[in-house]
Amino acid sequence: MLRTVAAFFLAAALPAAIPDIVQTGKGQVQGADHNGVTVFKGIPFAAPPVGALRWKAPQPIAAWDKVRPALEFGPRCMQGNIYGDMVFRDKGPSEDCLYLNVWTPAASPSALLPVMVWVYGGGFAAGAASEPRQDGQNLARKGVVVVSMNYRLNIFGFFTNAELAKESDRNSSGNYGLLDQVAALEWVHRNIANFGGDPSNVTIFGESAGSFSVSALMATPLAQGLFHRAIGESGAFFSTILNLKPLAKSEEADAAFAASIHAPTLAALRAMPASDLMAAALKQNEIRFSPTIDGYFLPQSVPDIDAAGKQSHIPLLAGWNRDEGSYHAIFHKDPATAANFVAYAHEHFKDKADALLKLYPAATDDEVKRSASDLSGDQFIAFSTWKWLEMQAATGGSPVYRYEFDDAPPQPAGEESHGAYHSAEIEFVFGALASKALPWRPQDNALSDLMSTYWSNFAKTGDPNGPDLPKWPVYNAQTDYQVMHLDATSQAEPDAHRARYLFLDSLK
Repeated sequence: MLRTVAAFFLAAALPAAIPDIVQTGKGQVQGADHNGVTVFKGIPFAAPPVGALRWKAPQPIAAWDKVRPALEFGPRCMQGNIYGDMVFRDKGPSEDCLYLNVWTPAASPSALLPVMVWVYGGGFAAGAASEPRQDGQNLARKGVVVVSMNYRLNIFGFFTNAELAKESDRNSSGNYGLLDQVAALEWVHRNIANFGGDPSNVTIFGESAGSFSVSALMATPLAQGLFHRAIGESGAFFSTILNLKPLAKSEEADAAFAASIHAPTLAALRAMPASDLMAAALKQNEIRFSPTIDGYFLPQSVPDIDAAGKQSHIPLLAGWNRDEGSYHAIFHKDPATAANFVAYAHEHFKDKADALLKLYPAATDDEVKRSASDLSGDQFIAFSTWKWLEMQAATGGSPVYRYEFDDAPPQPAGEESHGAYHSAEIEFVFGALASKALPWRPQDNALSDLMSTYWSNFAKTGDPNGPDLPKWPVYNAQTDYQVMHLDATSQAEPDAHRARYLFLDSLK
């Protein structure tokens, strides 16, 4: 009897949670409560893209009769071991990979909480929603429903082919991974209310290729109205590093690849085992297969769509990390000296070299390392994200907020700091510092709490600001292009490097 009474009061002390069995449009799924956040893993949102469905737009999933367990992550999409910092909690790669996950703190389906839909990065070649640093549980505790999905990668997600274009009803091929993202958003629109989420208040957010995806989702007419705010962490399709190829050029290159593996026809390509096809693709450049201007998902390039004001006119929060690049990307095996940087500037920037060297100074060898790292990071990520913000501010008609992540995660004893490197902010946003065995400091935990609060506030209202938070001004000329610097002493300051981005913009 005493145990029963104790159990009653313990249960009453825990936060209320949505029932662990939820009805979706295709059948019931059963999740599990984690101290007030109910978690559903591995919910299929489209039919397995295998056999005749390989390289087709995502198709509807068949309904099921019995309650479907949603307790384990679905398989990640086919990929190689490309990035050493990626850790997965699924059972391995599979061509059958179109699954999503939901973390909901809602007490009932009528809660109508804001929804945040995450798109992972990985160069469109790797990644999965099962990574511990992207776990949505702690972010959901900020009062939002978090959703993450898998999407097809590499050759399975972005192969183009003239036969595929003829087979489709839109004379288009490729971008299947991006179409998967739209299918997941459509699933959210249809089903998320049953999980306590508000389908009329959806924020998409992503990092690296996920941020590029967010910029594309804002541009495509296929996703209009499926989300209402957007967050981009490091990257957008305004870049020469990961640019959008014209469909005809992509189909020509992919036809040559198919011939090189002795599978010149679509039937032969679909007959190949997924593992063999993946192995052949991995012999190519790691981002060899990537998004295209396919005439359907993207009728034009993202910059052209934004310039015409045809993108989603919604609030945007975006930025990048201080140390996105490395001076090694400039010098390779050469010494990082002032003389070598000046020579690089004249070789690559010709008559603009002197202007470049004023913005990226090279007075000393130590200064050169910083300048070369900055130039590398600007060319890799920063400029494209800056241009996206500028375009949205000019044509979007909605508020824009910009950040710079400046916190260098602490490294184990004896290891050199990597600075505020590319992807370092992910675990801060998700409140998932514990996913990495690093000697985290109190300031890191405080910053993580601040960032997850900013991100969730933005999802709730379109404004990251809130009580007792450092003021984050809108990014525009009237506010002197204020940037929120995120570190141990987070504060907003006018953009100190605007001249660099204007210079890079003038080169196009």
